[in-house]
Amino acid sequence: ELGWISKVYVNRPAVVRHAEQIKKWKTVKGNWQAAWLLKAVTCIDLTTLSGDDTPSNVQRLCFKAKHPIREDLLKALDMHDKGITVGAVCVYPARVSDAVNTLKAAGCNIPVASVAAGFPSGQTPLESKLTEIRLAVEYGAREIDIVISRSLVLTGQWEGLYEEIRLCRAACGEAHMKTILATGELGSLANVYKASMIAMMAGSDFIKTSTGKEVENATFPVGVVMMRAIKEYYWQTGYKVGFKPAGGIRTAKEAITWLMLVKEELGVEWLTPELFRLGASSLLGDIEQQIFYHVTGSYALQHELAMA
Repeated sequence: ELGWISKVYVNRPAVVRHAEQIKKWKTVKGNWQAAWLLKAVTCIDLTTLSGDDTPSNVQRLCFKAKHPIREDLLKALDMHDKGITVGAVCVYPARVSDAVNTLKAAGCNIPVASVAAGFPSGQTPLESKLTEIRLAVEYGAREIDIVISRSLVLTGQWEGLYEEIRLCRAACGEAHMKTILATGELGSLANVYKASMIAMMAGSDFIKTSTGKEVENATFPVGVVMMRAIKEYYWQTGYKVGFKPAGGIRTAKEAITWLMLVKEELGVEWLTPELFRLGASSLLGDIEQQIFYHVTGSYALQHELAMA
């Protein structure tokens, strides 16, 4: 439905002004803060996307995914029996089998997500992208984070973008598909809105801000625009699409602000791992540090928190 996007106009000054106000929101304190942080943990896609990833560090990541917060801290909060884990473990396709086997051996049902489709640049032939997706699914990935071809957005080839994402959706089969827009490389907020709409029309289960490899990753102006697109799509179709900010989210305070923004823009029903994820590799360490401080009144030493 190109009519949905043909006359899109984004008031950039208003969006930027709103984003500046978001940064000034007062954060919650005490038990409320601890509750929001535990909610954030359940929505994290715990990620390792490095060239030096090995089976051993993926296994370690999976153990952390199953036990994201130290057991004694959870007991102090009376949350030790609530089954708190991260939302997913995200790795490259070559490491999917390592993650799947580790989590299976641990008796854990955390889904494994895999980046694919020419991640992070998207500059590979469509046939290669589809093959990579199918292989990741074959290896056991239950979620696929694809990346779009930015050139299709920058040159206004919306039908071509739709077709590419549609084919990726078909290649995913039963796996959930998160579509990475790489918003820092789309040129304008209007393009972000249009790409969001096209991605949802083509069957994306989630739309995601960034690969984490761009110069500019998840920002509040981009988040507002993408969430407004999700809201519009929901009003038009009745179908809920998830949202995932990723890249550069490193502190507990930032995580809470993103959660609050989702609550304000989309509503409480979006604050579940089924509809909201945080893409992060170092965020969990800061969240655990803040929970440690809440429980003990002091900050943990480096050796007291695994993978901190």
